[in-house]
Amino acid sequence: MTTTLFRAAAAFDGRRHVGPAEVLVRGGRIVAEGEPDEVVDAAFLAPGFTDAHVHPIQGGLERLRCDLSELSTREEYLDEIRRYAESHDDEWVLGGGWGMPAFPGGTPLAADLDAVVPDRPVFLPNRDHHGAWVNSAALRRAGIDARTPDPPDGRIERDADGRPSGTLHEGATALVSRHLPRTTGEDYRRALLEGQRYLHSLGVTAWQDAIVGSYSGMDDPASTYVAAAESGELTAYVVGALWWERRLGVEQVADLAGRRAALTGGRFRATSVKIMQDGVAENGTAALLEPYLDRCGHATDNRGHSFIDAAALRDAVRALDAEGFQVHVHAIGDRGVRETLDALVGTDPGHRHQVAHLQLVHPDDVPRFAELGVAANVQALWACWDEQMVDLTLPFLGDERAGWQYPFGAIHRAGGRLVAGSDWPVSTPDPLAAIHTAVTRTTYADPGRAGTEPFLPEQAVPLDVALAAYTSGSAWACHRDDAGRLDVGTAADLVVLDRDPFAGPPEEIGAARVLSTWVDGTVVHD
Repeated sequence: MTTTLFRAAAAFDGRRHVGPAEVLVRGGRIVAEGEPDEVVDAAFLAPGFTDAHVHPIQGGLERLRCDLSELSTREEYLDEIRRYAESHDDEWVLGGGWGMPAFPGGTPLAADLDAVVPDRPVFLPNRDHHGAWVNSAALRRAGIDARTPDPPDGRIERDADGRPSGTLHEGATALVSRHLPRTTGEDYRRALLEGQRYLHSLGVTAWQDAIVGSYSGMDDPASTYVAAAESGELTAYVVGALWWERRLGVEQVADLAGRRAALTGGRFRATSVKIMQDGVAENGTAALLEPYLDRCGHATDNRGHSFIDAAALRDAVRALDAEGFQVHVHAIGDRGVRETLDALVGTDPGHRHQVAHLQLVHPDDVPRFAELGVAANVQALWACWDEQMVDLTLPFLGDERAGWQYPFGAIHRAGGRLVAGSDWPVSTPDPLAAIHTAVTRTTYADPGRAGTEPFLPEQAVPLDVALAAYTSGSAWACHRDDAGRLDVGTAADLVVLDRDPFAGPPEEIGAARVLSTWVDGTVVHD
């Protein structure tokens, strides 16, 4: 059994910066003593990152298909879609990752896709997976025309004559996605391995997959995880959040409990349940307490969507809590957050329930995270100035509500527990990029490039708090009490960085890079 000494010029132990450190590893654990067989010198050592809200199979699948996630303009998207279509003869053009700010009103047109792919259907979810861009062939394949009504949980964008224009929101995406060709088991296996490889390269050693069920044109990934856990190809530790079907009620709890028992094994545990309570602010589907504004600043009649009635949500959460599940809720708008917190009143804090995203939180609800023992699952990378914020969010919220966004600092100061995730492929899964934004409320700009003004800088958190959220905090959220810390007896899930992010100015946190990643003392990225 090999004993490895990690000799670090500086380290973070999962809670605080500890300066120089030596960490001895044997048998997949951090041990107190022993003679090393090998030595790893590190500029900076930390527990491996745990991503508490991510979709790696979906992200991996997009990386293997028409991947738009690294592009940013309409012209770049169309060039890549044309190039991909010319080099692939599949029945459909699939992929995704486009950003709403590239298009007026965040709604791309079928006509643009028709010009580059006229011969077959195209279905491309956007970056946040709350909408999809389709061409005319896809609309025809699905039988969608001017007479097709909007589904209760979604909306079809239309032109002035009422004809579908090429963008589908929320539940309307299913009108097309149900017609997609079946993705094979081997496709999903390759997607998981690609997603895992990419996450390991960024220092991620564990994660919570925030949707294990059929959603947005994807099949249930549970069997993919189970097979990878059985074969040993799953090198990360993974918690699966089983998907809550909002068209059903508490009668599905027994089935979810059965799935938990059947699926859990090896490095995969299906011990959480994911509920999506509302949509997103950019398309007007996040659930708000007061109406959205129009571009002139006048109140509209739209308050967004609560996908589950508040009373039904309360019943669901209590039934899941009674069954011993962790409840993991998507809540973006202030009404969505309040309905979720109301539903969590009286639940068992030991189940480590969490509310994810938290874009808009009414100030009255900030202290409730600590009061209820509910974790705030933050996607810190979103808390910055960008086109999506400036063009598609701020005009429709107004000045007062704009100041309630992503209140990570306030939740922390009120005693709430922060855990962290990326929501990849919605945004990059790079923890260091997210930690940079959590601390500076800006995106990392390469040295020499002008940065931007901080977004609500009073909601920034210290570097040790942000790092703890991504290490010990998210490990706690995944019920891994033996991980996320550099303590004797804990799992040797480690990340080696090329520099100490505490040593330089906060503006350079995002410059740090991962040199190697270790799970149970075995290198998984070098």
